[in-house]
Amino acid sequence: MTQTPEPPTATDPDPADASAVIDPPRPVALVTGGTRGIGAAIARSLAPDHRVLIGGRDARAAAALATELPDAEPFVVDLNDARATAEAVDTCAALADGLDVLVHSAGVYNVQPVTEATREDWRQVLETNLVAVADLTRLLLPALRLRKGMVVAINSGAGMTPGPRGILYSTSKYALRGWTESLREECRGDIRVTGIFPGKVDTDMQREVQASRGNDYRPELYLQPEAVAAAVRTAVDTPPNGVIDSLIIRPVSR
Repeated sequence: MTQTPEPPTATDPDPADASAVIDPPRPVALVTGGTRGIGAAIARSLAPDHRVLIGGRDARAAAALATELPDAEPFVVDLNDARATAEAVDTCAALADGLDVLVHSAGVYNVQPVTEATREDWRQVLETNLVAVADLTRLLLPALRLRKGMVVAINSGAGMTPGPRGILYSTSKYALRGWTESLREECRGDIRVTGIFPGKVDTDMQREVQASRGNDYRPELYLQPEAVAAAVRTAVDTPPNGVIDSLIIRPVSR
């Protein structure tokens, strides 16, 4: 005896109705320094399966990159301005349901030697490369904990081995390394924390560094930003019951 199937109830989705299928929300990633160089490469790497907040001070550059990506928006703020940073976090609707990935890629370099570096030089470099990083993370910890998220700090080979005329930068990166490792221990079990240590990368900053030393610029000797982005992607894609504490990536050429 053939039974007639019961008609769907009003609460049952119609399989033929595409609008009834709702994709789960994308994980949210905030990339500071995301408008150029390493940061932009990281934003592009995360874009296929994340909602990307592109951090930067240049609103036009952040908006331009956001239009290139499938699901992105600018996060425009000067991270050295504590009040503006707090306001940007508080008013960002994309963070309302938590934050899955925070990538610290913003940074500055100063070539002053120890004999010429002023108190203001020290303040500027440490403010950007360490204090702003720590403060933004503090503000975002509730959102990160809500999602069991992760923090990725883009450090440098200079955070392990100092170079000539790099005392300001190396000191800030050594401090960032200490902060990253301390954050990992303080927040173990709540969030994951990874430090990425690239060697020399083909960026605008690298061009400025080599010019200050009187060197010819040979991009083939350096990592491409996409290589660093791939390292970040490896950390992000690690299953949630594991964490890559530190990852060193260097150019093949010396």
